[in-house]
Amino acid sequence: MFTRVVEVSTKPGKSHELANTINDKVLPILRQQAGFLDETVLTSDLEPNRVMALSFWKTKEDAERYQREHYTKVTEILSNLMESPPAVRTFNVHTSTPHKIAAGKAA
Repeated sequence: MFTRVVEVSTKPGKSHELANTINDKVLPILRQQAGFLDETVLTSDLEPNRVMALSFWKTKEDAERYQREHYTKVTEILSNLMESPPAVRTFNVHTSTPHKIAAGKAA
């Protein structure tokens, strides 16, 4: 399993609106992608203009295909709520209890 971690600095007071927009407009796009498994969106109590979105994919190739084919459209949907372009990092999932992955079993 593979994950994309997207960190966004929102315009002041827009973090919950951005999180809701991900849920309402981005999640339907993600659900149509081959290999998409799950999305988790986090808002910060300590940094009120920070949002992190973690998307989980069956394979790195599935995530890369999404990045190439749809990520630009997604950033356009969110652009009016963002202070700056999002930072994207990727990781192999080592352990995940909701996805029933044990350490060393993911790949």
